[in-house]
Amino acid sequence: MIRILIVEDKASMARMLHQLFASKGHEVTVASDGAEAQAKIQSADFHLVITDLKMPNGDGLQVLQAAKSKSPGTIVLIMTAFGTIENAVEAMRLGAFDYLLKPFSIAEVELKVEKALEQQRLQAENAYLKETIRTGFGRLIGSSEAMQEVYGFIQKVAPSAAPVLILGESGVGKELVARAIHDTGPRADRPFIAVNCAALSEGLIESELFGHERGAFTGAVTQNKGRFELADGGTLFLDEIAELSPALQAKLLRVLQEGEYERVGGHQTLRVDVRVIAATHRDLAREIGAGRFREDLYYRVNVLSITVPPLRERPDDLPPLVGHFLSKTAEAMHKPVTIAPEVLALLQCYGWPGNIRELENVIERAVVLTDGPAIRATDLPKEITGLSGEAARAFGDQSLPLDEKMARLEREAIRQTLEAVEWNQTQAARLLGIKRSSLQYKMKRYGLQR
Repeated sequence: MIRILIVEDKASMARMLHQLFASKGHEVTVASDGAEAQAKIQSADFHLVITDLKMPNGDGLQVLQAAKSKSPGTIVLIMTAFGTIENAVEAMRLGAFDYLLKPFSIAEVELKVEKALEQQRLQAENAYLKETIRTGFGRLIGSSEAMQEVYGFIQKVAPSAAPVLILGESGVGKELVARAIHDTGPRADRPFIAVNCAALSEGLIESELFGHERGAFTGAVTQNKGRFELADGGTLFLDEIAELSPALQAKLLRVLQEGEYERVGGHQTLRVDVRVIAATHRDLAREIGAGRFREDLYYRVNVLSITVPPLRERPDDLPPLVGHFLSKTAEAMHKPVTIAPEVLALLQCYGWPGNIRELENVIERAVVLTDGPAIRATDLPKEITGLSGEAARAFGDQSLPLDEKMARLEREAIRQTLEAVEWNQTQAARLLGIKRSSLQYKMKRYGLQR
């Protein structure tokens, strides 16, 4: 419910405004002078304050300052007579939203208040959006600095219709970034069509993209619309674009340049308005050098580009991702489970070559396998735990305190890292994210030597 404070020393005017806004379902409070208004502002929160400029016991400027001091988001409208319009302009300079020149009509005050409340709503939405971006964006999850850069990129490019190229390893969430760009932009109410270019054969993908006419090939018993036609007015996401054949790359280039194409087996030229977002895990510069990807197509799809960071480069995002997948899977299976801190630490020590897709699969597997209230180390794949016999026994021993379990996990993580780099302490310290002197101290503490 919208809470409005009316500050007016003339009883008839105050009564008229009270009846007007109360009839619209708003919660209305009335103050007859500046001092009473300031007292009410301190004792309650208001979305909107409508105050006269000249009145006893404190003027409208003081009411404005009190409202803004209590809550900067409060919208203030100033009512003034013609002779004090300069003061009203000064009030706007100090933060008032607008002013009403007396005498005013009901329609005029309704319009001003409607615009003021819309401004208040936009301010609240912007505050919510900023808070959302700090922890996630759409279906994307993570508050790390690396993901903040991705969110910022999405906001900048979403209003445009220019092609976007999303780079990154398999499983990092490139399609989620594409969907966020679509959902944030002006095409959000139009189709988002995704095509995995690596999942379809060359003969099939041409028909999928551009459609076909009846009789175009064996089995084409009806006319079929392609993905470009289905995405008209919206966004077409081409995942793994580097897997397209040279012939299809040439046809795609024509659509991007001219906005037109023909169905397979057809002669009618069709025009579409589609924003293309492409993605690949391959190094396109290397693919161009090897003659597998057209250079002109590369420059056409690479108008705007972003690289989505792998999970191993954003370790701070792993706990919220684990929480999300755990909640999602547990709810779907009607199996409420939690995850112990030491098991979460195990997950954070893993390199995640399959990125977020692998993490989701691991959590789903763990929920299925666990028969207790919490996921255990034994519910995780061996390539993740990689535990020595001693460490595995430590995680299974419920009598050991948490700090002892964590110490044994740390010893195991250090030992595995040292072995992976052939006991090069400088490299191991860099991979573990600690100083070389700290590594040497821990090696001595845990009795680790080559």
